[in-house]
Amino acid sequence: MDSDPDAPEATDEQLARARPFVEVFPALAAKMKAGGVTHRPIGRPLSANKKVAVSLRLDPDVLEKFKSAGPGWQARINEALRKA
Repeated sequence: MDSDPDAPEATDEQLARARPFVEVFPALAAKMKAGGVTHRPIGRPLSANKKVAVSLRLDPDVLEKFKSAGPGWQARINEALRKA
């Protein structure tokens, strides 16, 4: 960042003049809050079928088999367990 001319460090004067987003753009801030944007996690969209994070020990060869088929290996393990 020190050498990036497109992202110079803010000066003390600029920081002193800074105002909260909601104060500068009240209509946009209200729209974002009404739409739940301020509370939405960053990343993939929320699913109707929420998953539960668990810790699971698998044999290395079993894990490699699922991973070798590429992305989606966790979903494939989930489906295999569902069928079992």
